[in-house]
Amino acid sequence: MHFILVGLLALGALLNLFLGLSFFFDPATAGADFGLQSPNEQGLSSMRADFTAFFLVAAFCEGWAAWKRRGDILWPALMLFVIAFTGRLVNLIVVGDYELWYGPMAVEALHIIVMVLAIKTFPGGKVSPANPA
Repeated sequence: MHFILVGLLALGALLNLFLGLSFFFDPATAGADFGLQSPNEQGLSSMRADFTAFFLVAAFCEGWAAWKRRGDILWPALMLFVIAFTGRLVNLIVVGDYELWYGPMAVEALHIIVMVLAIKTFPGGKVSPANPA
């Protein structure tokens, strides 16, 4: 089970690294892949900053957790994906569906499932008097 979780976390880290770097280096093209377009520099700046941050933080957490086999490292990435999934779910309820709406939600749900399993399976990196942080 550990081996499978490490592999899935590493794949998630690579996917998020690719997406984060894509938004950093070419936010217009990466944004278009997400159904976004920016009419001005401020929008490109926001995509470059916010999407890059989201995906690179997730990539870092997943990669580090896979490398160290520590579940506690995944909490920031898990929160990012839970909030993203919740936002998509609210949008689905309020606005309705759109073509291929289930794809991003499936990817986010898979990230959430893998991270929750890893948090429950891997040691937590607990701090004790004998092992101060």
